[in-house]
Amino acid sequence: MPANVYGVLLVNLGSPQTPTRRGVARFLREFLLDPRVVELPRPLWWCILNGLVIPLRAARVARAYASIWMPDGSPLRVYTERLAAAVAGCFPQQDGAPRVLVASAMTYGGPAIAEQVASLRAAGARNILLIPLFPQYSATSTGAVYDVVARLIQTARDIPDIHVVKSYATFPPYIAALAASVRRHWDSHGRGQRLLMSFHGIPQVCAERGDPYPSECRATALALAKALELADTDWEMAYQSRFGRQQWLQPYTTDTLRTLAESGITSVDVICPAFCGRLSRNPGGNRRGKRRTVSWRRWRTARADSLPERLRSACDRSENVD
Repeated sequence: MPANVYGVLLVNLGSPQTPTRRGVARFLREFLLDPRVVELPRPLWWCILNGLVIPLRAARVARAYASIWMPDGSPLRVYTERLAAAVAGCFPQQDGAPRVLVASAMTYGGPAIAEQVASLRAAGARNILLIPLFPQYSATSTGAVYDVVARLIQTARDIPDIHVVKSYATFPPYIAALAASVRRHWDSHGRGQRLLMSFHGIPQVCAERGDPYPSECRATALALAKALELADTDWEMAYQSRFGRQQWLQPYTTDTLRTLAESGITSVDVICPAFCGRLSRNPGGNRRGKRRTVSWRRWRTARADSLPERLRSACDRSENVD
């Protein structure tokens, strides 16, 4: 096996294999039964999930997926694969240079992390850099990736050498990419009266039990505001995507937008920095305010450009160990 072959595995959350009720039900069952995602007693939650949540939500969620489904499959999977291809383009084949293999995987659904790790190893990669596409660490997202890697190691005879990037909430190329995306949006569409940084939410109880996600989101927001030279009155931070009746991280994005509209703000630019690529629909307008979604295209490109630095660092550490 060549000594200079390295692997990069980009890991996203996952999505249904098909935009059907059955496909969505299968995905929701795998996703929501993970104790990292829902921290309720398993027997109780199993009954709630299979007796109420899936029967009531699967068909509606399937219709939403079908409305945005792409010819090549789930948008999340398609965009993640395109990001992997862009990263691979950062490492052209050169004589004497390490060979870098790039793949993508999903925590839930497919392609599975274990399958892609096995594929990279079969292709000759002895060191693998695994990058969860969640800049801010949370036990509910990146923590679940660590669980998969731990199970993989537990069952392996020849344990793979895997380096996991835990978080990059204030990684300079990441912040620069976010800032460039905002500026590009402002150049093309004009600047709104406020910039709203809307992060994906998690239950408040998770933060109370020690999840550092809120502080990492705050660090990203402050770094982006500094990069854009924003005054404190120029931007807001909030959380979206509540589920169930329990309290989630606040302030909620919907409440923040309502408050801004009631205060006379008529235009808000929204950026969602919690994922490198995700399924989302542009927020629509309301009666008193206009919301515009900042483009992520430049962020994806800049993220791909910043990966070689991380890969070379991991490879250097591996060579030093050997």
